[in-house]
Amino acid sequence: MTYQTGHPRQAITGWVGWVWFAGIILIMVGIFNIVSGLYAIVNSNLYVQTPSRLLLFNIAGWGWIHLIFGALLLATGIALSVGQTWARLVAVVLVVINAVTQLIWLAVNPWWSLVIIAVDVLVLYAIIVHGREASALSE
Repeated sequence: MTYQTGHPRQAITGWVGWVWFAGIILIMVGIFNIVSGLYAIVNSNLYVQTPSRLLLFNIAGWGWIHLIFGALLLATGIALSVGQTWARLVAVVLVVINAVTQLIWLAVNPWWSLVIIAVDVLVLYAIIVHGREASALSE
């Protein structure tokens, strides 16, 4: 009689490409946030100050937040692209936080924020629905 130890090997389909797509998009969103954050830090006086909006910090403060999230998203995107299991959970948390910060940043940079939120939704879909296949591929 043969016994199988551990969990049965999951079938890997073509949908695993969605996870690699999510990793590459996370890298791009990380770079976009880094550039946007650096621009806001260096040129905070060029942005329109909107005191009645949802901004809780000044523009340079939000620049630092975007810069830090950009670095975290970049590192997580690289880890997700190579199939690290921990990167799936971290990526979901970071992408949700990034979407919320972009929603708050909407008053300052509306079109850019809407594009990044849409990309965040695609990344969430790819990680949540097809993330397990990428970890099965790396085993």
